[in-house]
Amino acid sequence: MSEPLIEREVWDSNRKALFINLDTSIYGAFAEIGGGQEVARCFFRSGGASGTVARTVSAYDMSVSDYLYGKGPSRRYVSEERLLQMLDREYNSLVDLLKEDRGRETRFFAFANTVATLNYRKDNEAHGWLGVRFQLQPNTRPNDVVLHMRLLENDNLRQQQTLGVLGVNLIYACYYYHKYPNSFLKSLMEDVSDGRIEIDMIRMSGPDLDYVDNRLLAVQLVKNLMTKATLFDRHGNVQQPADLLYKKNVMVLRGSFRPITYVGFDMLKAGFSLFKEEVGYDKREKNTEVLCEITLNNLIQEDEFDERDFLDRVDILCGMGQNVMISSFREFYRLAEWFQRFKLNNIRMVIGALTFRNVVHKQYYTHLKGGMMEAFGKLFMNNLRVYIYPGREKEGDDNLTSKNIPVDKEIEFLYRHLTANKFILDIPGYREEVLPWFSHIVLQKIKNNDPEWEQMVPKYVSAFIKTKKLFGYHDPEQHGLG
Repeated sequence: MSEPLIEREVWDSNRKALFINLDTSIYGAFAEIGGGQEVARCFFRSGGASGTVARTVSAYDMSVSDYLYGKGPSRRYVSEERLLQMLDREYNSLVDLLKEDRGRETRFFAFANTVATLNYRKDNEAHGWLGVRFQLQPNTRPNDVVLHMRLLENDNLRQQQTLGVLGVNLIYACYYYHKYPNSFLKSLMEDVSDGRIEIDMIRMSGPDLDYVDNRLLAVQLVKNLMTKATLFDRHGNVQQPADLLYKKNVMVLRGSFRPITYVGFDMLKAGFSLFKEEVGYDKREKNTEVLCEITLNNLIQEDEFDERDFLDRVDILCGMGQNVMISSFREFYRLAEWFQRFKLNNIRMVIGALTFRNVVHKQYYTHLKGGMMEAFGKLFMNNLRVYIYPGREKEGDDNLTSKNIPVDKEIEFLYRHLTANKFILDIPGYREEVLPWFSHIVLQKIKNNDPEWEQMVPKYVSAFIKTKKLFGYHDPEQHGLG
């Protein structure tokens, strides 16, 4: 999904709205719930709105909203479910009404948003869903672009203004940047100053957008600093984080997964066994999620993002039934802070002992005024525990666990407190024989055509690598090495 660099003039939202208004082929409906008629207002203010606006709808009352769009199973009004109901109703009714009179020359669209801005007490999360269903040519099947955003300003009026700008940017991008996905994303933040908004999910679909891989689009959100993290479910579908995680139990394992070896697989399996025993687990309640997290640092080599390499890792993990998370967090305490947003019941981080050896070293926290004490205060919150998976760098070494990890003297008593009160727990029941099988060793053996690598990864992974010829794999027989 890489795209050529395009030179473009950056316009403010007022000029974009005017440009669309003057294009007589673009005509549509606006439906806005909760945040006011902010997007429609931008088009009216810019002039020439009669060329674009067929109608506007604002349904503040829940009964009115249900009458217009129906009652969804979840009964949540600020949700993707409600947004799609709005798009269905507005687009279908518009096309049914006007296609005979102007369908030959008109590209119809429906814009919808359902947004909760900051309330009077300022104690709610301001967020919302925006979407556009649009034709790129008259009398063709429409495309959809749907996104979720968080409004970060601490003022209701400014949030409404930001919502208007974002809506205009989205409609403009659908018509003028649909061939350039990364330019599409970056254009959404034009005329929006830093710190006003976060876009944590976007999804494109339709006959003109089938070439877009939404997983790559989601990673670009992180890479472009438009969000801190993005999630894919076990089927590879992009998910809005709150929809997947809110008030659940979560276990997360960080790694490069290039590829996942028996070590990573055992960390998941043994860690989850401890998780079930410690937290309790009922499959019927569907209240538990396991995440394989990859930091952006593990995806970018020399400032270049290898799209194919990334997708290979996601395909393998999803093929093993795992959810995948991509984040920009270097430090574990930042990851812990991010999880707190979703009011999780329990959070468990599975960390290898060799990695945790760095977590408890003060040199990594010199940027914090409170140093390690501040970092640990953010990491070890009431509902978070760290599971330590033993490590061994080479054969003959003793296993490194929470009991013998070297700890700086200044936090020695704090560390004892954390282990004594089970904030740090060793994972039992691990496979001793797989401990030295790190991803970088497997990767080197693959490149060297050393068949021993196949014994170090699950059979599904080795078959996938050989079939797709991933990570530099070459069939020895085809290269005269058999």
